[in-house]
Amino acid sequence: MSVAYQFSNPNKPPVEREYEQVKAENDWTSRQVVGYPDCLRGLCSVNPLKDYAVAEVARCAKDPYLRSGLKLHFGNSDVDLANPQHLECLRGVFRTANDHRMAIVAHLRSSVTKGRPYGRKFAQAFMNALLPAALDISVQIEHLAGAGRYDDPQVDEAVAVFVHAIKNRDPRMANVYFDVSGVAGLGQRVAKAGLIAKRIRQLGVDRILFGSDASGGDKTPNRAWAAFRQLPLSKAEFRTIENYRK
Repeated sequence: MSVAYQFSNPNKPPVEREYEQVKAENDWTSRQVVGYPDCLRGLCSVNPLKDYAVAEVARCAKDPYLRSGLKLHFGNSDVDLANPQHLECLRGVFRTANDHRMAIVAHLRSSVTKGRPYGRKFAQAFMNALLPAALDISVQIEHLAGAGRYDDPQVDEAVAVFVHAIKNRDPRMANVYFDVSGVAGLGQRVAKAGLIAKRIRQLGVDRILFGSDASGGDKTPNRAWAAFRQLPLSKAEFRTIENYRK
């Protein structure tokens, strides 16, 4: 996954020739896939609020090594799902990805660094304003709708919105999946383990994807999987998640 959105992260100093750097990062990601096309899929990324966002998604769609999908990070792009202008920008990006059949991987949690609010109404805005623009593609919501860990009650509020929609067979949720990267093994993992397992079952284990999140130091994929296996899920449920194929 490209991290090109970081060149316009409002939590960082501005960079010169921003869009050129965004393109360079996406192109670098493409080159990493070239040598391993049978085991890697490249995703481009962009800050969806930028005036070049739609053009960059369309450019990535022409690259055979990036056309698989698009990574969006609402927190590091300081997206506000309660802001109508932000929603309009996002709809354009979602429609463009949908038109080019590019899956979307989205970090929904609003900026933790800036202390932005989150919760029920933000998940509802995502469902009402954005998912209808991406009905033909898969949408993966990262970190079980949070930012890693599961300590923040606002995150569970957001998940409850998706649980309710799935329970009621909302067609907008037909192609929506959730990854659990960073959710287990950190923060209040013991106290929240039962709630996390409950939410995974309510969302449906067939919608759950394992991910280790950023790797480095002692944060290895193997250790992330070992931490995830500490959740009170059954062997069959773990096997479903571990062997997911589409």
